Amino acid sequence: MTQTDSVISIQKLNKTYKGGYQALKSIDLDIRRGEIFALLGPNGAGKTTLIGVVCGLVRMTGGTVIADGHDITRDFRKARAKIGLVPQELATDMFETVWHTVSFSRGLFGMAPNPQHIERVLKDLSLWDKKDNKIATLSGGMKRRVLIAKALSHEPKILFLDEPTAGVDVELRRDMWNLVGRLRDQGVTIILTTHYIEEAEMMADRIGVINKGEIVLVEDKHALMRKLGQTRVTIGLKEKRDAPPNLDQPLELSGDGMTLTLTLHGEGDAEDTGVADVLKDLMAAGIDFKTVHAERSSLEDIFVGLVETRQ
Repeated sequence: MTQTDSVISIQKLNKTYKGGYQALKSIDLDIRRGEIFALLGPNGAGKTTLIGVVCGLVRMTGGTVIADGHDITRDFRKARAKIGLVPQELATDMFETVWHTVSFSRGLFGMAPNPQHIERVLKDLSLWDKKDNKIATLSGGMKRRVLIAKALSHEPKILFLDEPTAGVDVELRRDMWNLVGRLRDQGVTIILTTHYIEEAEMMADRIGVINKGEIVLVEDKHALMRKLGQTRVTIGLKEKRDAPPNLDQPLELSGDGMTLTLTLHGEGDAEDTGVADVLKDLMAAGIDFKTVHAERSSLEDIFVGLVETRQ
């Protein structure tokens, strides 16, 4: 991957805390410009530590991180100005107004005032009618929106979303992902962590899995589904059989002789074709069936399987 393709380049990144705990172990990772990258992993896997290092909140033990061409250690201010962060914690000044808090965040990055941009961000997040309210008076969901507005105040090219929809209402989740789609269309690179794996499955271009401080896998989402996903097809028979039929696709017969099971690997058209072929073969062999049920593995199934095999 060339530098122009990569907006974040992480090489040999290590983080060991004073007590000797190694949170990150020789991480190599490239994030492509303009993509939505989902970083998945169980609690304690190192997701938040990794984000903290890239955003300058956690000091690395070793390695290098380049953000949009700037080394985060040697050129911290320029690197950090490229990055917006929505943290997990609802930490902001509770006694300031929404407008002042978001505008102040823009000034922290040396950006000239731009009321039009702040207004656009607040409207995008359904915060415009709350602009004069103090943060302390807002609901938890509204406070989360303020964090997102602060992260976008200085027009970053890279946006980190660390569990941005954890514990928030459905409306905010919908608004959040609509905004993410618009930002991606504008060329912003988005890196998110989430416990709602269906969100990663819906939004992400690529998936990275981290476990015990190590990157287990980085893969295009659809390639991952093709490689590790599977479809389980259950066929209910009209008459009991003593053995599975001898077809091109291997079928398993249930103990009561009334159900055939077919497991297909991959995603999309290949799976659909495989199911259709088996049903045609059954009919050609004179085997009557009454029900067909197909269940395709989700990204969550794949994620759980990956983590369990590396415990």
